[in-house]
Amino acid sequence: MSRFKNEVAHLKAHVQTLRLATLALILIAMLLALGWWNAPRDLTIHVPPDLRSGSTRKWWDVPPESVYAFTFYVFQQLNRWPTNGEEDYARNIQALSAYLTPACRAFLDKDFATRRDRGELRQRVRGVYEIPGRGYGDAPAARVKVISPNDWLITLDLAADEYYGAEQVKRALVRFPIKVVRWDVDPQKNPFGLALDCYSSSPERITPTPSETPAAHAGLPERRTE
Repeated sequence: MSRFKNEVAHLKAHVQTLRLATLALILIAMLLALGWWNAPRDLTIHVPPDLRSGSTRKWWDVPPESVYAFTFYVFQQLNRWPTNGEEDYARNIQALSAYLTPACRAFLDKDFATRRDRGELRQRVRGVYEIPGRGYGDAPAARVKVISPNDWLITLDLAADEYYGAEQVKRALVRFPIKVVRWDVDPQKNPFGLALDCYSSSPERITPTPSETPAAHAGLPERRTE
């Protein structure tokens, strides 16, 4: 009789062990599920545009060419006024606010108000584009200066054209020194994790060579520049 009691006790102990093991597995599964839930759903990896050669980088490192491409794209969109600068400029600032630091947003809002009050935006059409021969690939070291892993100084050499109706009122070659900072504050609205911090110093006019004259590249006759 005692043999049967011992067998029953042994089975009960085994069942208790299985219950504890099951409970431990449930706890481990819950911890794994919690870790999976808190893991980032998106991870931005900056890959150099030229994929003909291999590249090994830390995932958080932002290569200079990516910073330059980001800066040029945002700055070009900011200065694209397709119909009326009085409406387009304000709309661009609002639409691109996720790619601007608060200080830069305040600077641009003030710049918009100043230009509007001077009548420099009404019915103005504007666009900027890279001067051929002065892009990143022509002189990388001169275009991107790495201040720190989180700060860069970008030099954009751009041609700026402005029209009032059908009349071109401005054509200028300008050097824009722009600060860029790491800005991982809202990946949903800004997946690049970068933001413009506006100018590091005042933009400067560039004296063009004959081959850099915007009219020569566009196949357009020369017009007056203001």
